[in-house]
Amino acid sequence: MFSLLSMGNPWGKARGAFYGWWMVAVSGFIMVITAVPVFQAIAVWSVALEAQFGWSRTQLGLALSFTRIEGSITGPIAGYLVDRMGTRFMVFTGLLILTAGFFLFSQVQNLWMFYLAYFIMSVGQGQAGWITVMTLLNHWFVRHRGMAMGLAMMVMGVGALILVPSIAWLIDPEADRLGWRRTAEILAVVALVSAFVLPKVIRNKPEDVGGYPDGVPPVPAASEEGEGNDEIELTIGQALRTQAFWTISFGHGFGSMVVLATMSHLGLLLQDVGYGVQTAAWVITVQTAVSIVFQFIGGWLGDRIPKNIALFIFTGIQGAGVVFLTLGSSLYYFYIFAVLFGIGFGGRTPLTTAIRGEYFGRASFGKILGISTVPMNFLLLIAAPLAGFMRDELGDYDMAFLLLAGLNTLGAVLFLIARRPKLEHLIEAGAAN
Repeated sequence: MFSLLSMGNPWGKARGAFYGWWMVAVSGFIMVITAVPVFQAIAVWSVALEAQFGWSRTQLGLALSFTRIEGSITGPIAGYLVDRMGTRFMVFTGLLILTAGFFLFSQVQNLWMFYLAYFIMSVGQGQAGWITVMTLLNHWFVRHRGMAMGLAMMVMGVGALILVPSIAWLIDPEADRLGWRRTAEILAVVALVSAFVLPKVIRNKPEDVGGYPDGVPPVPAASEEGEGNDEIELTIGQALRTQAFWTISFGHGFGSMVVLATMSHLGLLLQDVGYGVQTAAWVITVQTAVSIVFQFIGGWLGDRIPKNIALFIFTGIQGAGVVFLTLGSSLYYFYIFAVLFGIGFGGRTPLTTAIRGEYFGRASFGKILGISTVPMNFLLLIAAPLAGFMRDELGDYDMAFLLLAGLNTLGAVLFLIARRPKLEHLIEAGAAN
């Protein structure tokens, strides 16, 4: 389509390994430079912005809500485009948009400029990030889908383990270091360079290079054995008629509300009880370190037991961790939160995507994943400002996090009751209509 995306692949001659594992590494790195600074580091950005501009918790929380408006609008578009245009195009254009967003963020002088910059950053990470790379991995893996997605999330976790404390150290408002503006400019340069490098190594599907998912030719006899592992291929219309589409979408949404609120307000909560930005970074680091391990465990487990059951377990553990944020100001409670939240969030993260691939197939995965983010993003729209508003009105975060923990439990139950679709039932239902 254009010359950049037709350039040679420097890894193309790699021997002795299924090329899909290179896609896992690249996918993880893409999420490091997109999701980590935009979402996982929001807790430390917020402390620096509050120190400079004096904005309220509600105002800071609204920034993530604007990103969810973006997600509701662009999620389905990104899903459609990645199925039609391919991952390479999406990564290139998304990282260019992210570059512009980081640069504008570095120039912020008022609240509305901050909102605009964060909206653009979110558009860029949304186009290059989760939907795009999960669609890529869903094409490359079937039997090892959960493990592949878990490993990619582990790569992102390792990146977050390094990047979040580094950002916190660089932008600490109590220290005279690089500052948040120069740090944002550095991230803009990283995104720009990556936009021209990463598309060279990406291949959209194994079939594009004469291969097969998992690196293994399909075995026709498997369907005759009735093992229950056969791939189902649903259209977007068929997926929308299933119970699983809606229970997974809303289960993911309710389970993610507490994630978004925690990412947005954890640093501010720690500041409320007398701790600084470096302490917040260490709590996030512990949570991230635990989640790295359980991203692999969750993906591995999801390839061996029903994914809906694994999601129920891990989402429940995530909610239990959040309750510890309401028990007092002792740092001990925050580290218990970090461990439990890391187990739950880490374990469920690859499974929320892998279950969609298992239930709905490869052919329309990008479209299905994009549409399924709409109800999730509408729920996420209220998460961060709700927590900020309740803190501003009540004086602390206790009721906000207890409410979100309850909604998280509802999400766990919705995952549990998600039933795997049967294609013959959908065909019969379509004929009846």
